[in-house]
Amino acid sequence: MVLVSRPINKIDMMTRISILILALIGLVCFEASAQKERKFIRKGNGLFEEKNFENSEVEYRKALDKDAASFEAAFNLGDALYKQKKYEEALEQFQTLASKETDPQRLGLLHHNIGNTLLVNKKIDESIEAYKQSLRHFPNSRETKYNLEYARKMKEKEEEQKKKNQNQQSQDNKDNKDKKKDQDKKDQENKDDQKKKQQEDQKKDQDKKKDQKDKEKQKPEQGDQKDKKQPKPKEGKISKEDAQRLLQALENDEKKVQEKVQKAKAKAQKKKKQKIKKDW
Repeated sequence: MVLVSRPINKIDMMTRISILILALIGLVCFEASAQKERKFIRKGNGLFEEKNFENSEVEYRKALDKDAASFEAAFNLGDALYKQKKYEEALEQFQTLASKETDPQRLGLLHHNIGNTLLVNKKIDESIEAYKQSLRHFPNSRETKYNLEYARKMKEKEEEQKKKNQNQQSQDNKDNKDKKKDQDKKDQENKDDQKKKQQEDQKKDQDKKKDQKDKEKQKPEQGDQKDKKQPKPKEGKISKEDAQRLLQALENDEKKVQEKVQKAKAKAQKKKKQKIKKDW
């Protein structure tokens, strides 16, 4: 069979030419847009290396405005957010990319960064799972293996610290119970001592009142009281001069007595003589 060609209609030719021109224009625009996107990414990378993370974020966002499907711009934006400690925004950026990505190597990188972001937020268990997911897609990553081991060590320390805290809490509770028990014992002893002291004070008061009553019963009569109230002469020593004066007074009195006795005898003898003369 011989194939016979048909002549091309002029209208069809114009249509094809128009489509071709539009395609060329689109390709040119796409290339221009891609070039601008790459320009913003390169500028953002330079700022990132200079640790100017805030401005690098701005450039990556400009790149995404030119090409929303740019993986490099979106990935680097997540890194810039992470470096600014905008961990929640960075995590959301990486997780959004991972939910749409199918390339194993890119998924490995995304889950690696997801693990880093979770780890810095102290979400250790979740970070371990992210690192494992990264290694499933990119098993030869030494960095991910190292970070996974580091996260596991942190988990062990966390569990040890938790156990230590629990033991310390248990010991503190025991010590508090012992302290409370000792305090209760001391309080009870103080109460017992106070009660004992009150009883002793009461007994002393009772004994005092009893002694007071006994003293009142044993009070002497009023006359005896007067005699008791009268001062008694005190016995004491006299001086040598007073003794001599007293002795001299006694001698004088003795002389007077002797004189009186002698006079009395003389008088008696005189009377006796007179009686004898009368009898003769």
